Amino acid sequence: MAPLKGVTDHIFRNTFADHFEGIDIAVSPFIASKSDNKIKKKYVKDVWPEHNTRLPVIPQILSKTAKDFIILANYLYDLGYDIVNWNLGCPYPRVANKKRGAGMLPHTDMIHAFLDTVVPGINGKLSIKLRLGWRSKDDIFRLIPILNQYPLEDVIVHPRIGIQRYEGEIDYEAFCQCMALIRHKVVYNGDIKTPEIFKALSLRFDNVSDWMIGRWCLANPFLPGIIKAGKDDVPDKIPRMKQFHDALFEQYNSILDGPSQLLNKMKGLWKYFSFSFKDCQKSMKKIKKTRHPDHYLEQVNLFFDNDAKWL
Repeated sequence: MAPLKGVTDHIFRNTFADHFEGIDIAVSPFIASKSDNKIKKKYVKDVWPEHNTRLPVIPQILSKTAKDFIILANYLYDLGYDIVNWNLGCPYPRVANKKRGAGMLPHTDMIHAFLDTVVPGINGKLSIKLRLGWRSKDDIFRLIPILNQYPLEDVIVHPRIGIQRYEGEIDYEAFCQCMALIRHKVVYNGDIKTPEIFKALSLRFDNVSDWMIGRWCLANPFLPGIIKAGKDDVPDKIPRMKQFHDALFEQYNSILDGPSQLLNKMKGLWKYFSFSFKDCQKSMKKIKKTRHPDHYLEQVNLFFDNDAKWL
């Protein structure tokens, strides 16, 4: 499961694992390193082992400063994790404009110096998740010879550049070139929307053994299990989707601070859930307009009971 900031937190991950199959491990949404050498509870509690009992997790770190990364990574290793992931893929300008995430990819010398310090300074394994570049795929081809110098656990490649965010065409040919040049295990990430797309990709990239699914795992939570089984014979999808929704609502209601936070969280999930249903625009508008949890649940129940049609 790919990390989605503000979405795939430990409650989502655990609840997903209670209701669906197919995901072996999740990468957590990034934890940004801090320069004050302090580990603040609110930044790391999502990956505390006691909060992650249902699905194995790899913590992800967003950082451009080696010293800060080392402090946070070694804290996470001390919690019992044997691997952390470095985020070189986040495409959002508020991150990238600070030369973090995908915004760091054009700065090959910075990455080289970062790894020179981090790799001998950390007490566990390192994985990297990246894009082809920020504005140009030339970034990754300058970077690969540097990545090949270090003992990385794997390299997760999303074959888009940062300024595309999640839109536009995926560059499959560039991914193929990366596979030929990267000496580490390469993990594919990007737009695995259907079992048919996965089958086509797995035939094209037959050397890839690990696959990462993000948004489309949320849009169709049955997808990973269908891919694993090699067939789509899942019964009662709409009732099971409702059970998943209701379990999430109950869990978030127990920890979030007030109805406003709860509604914002649940409405945000419908951005993804809605992709699974036919002709649901009117129902989504009604759900979005709700201002109280009781009214929200009323509209959601009406949708599932009367209007929901699975694609």
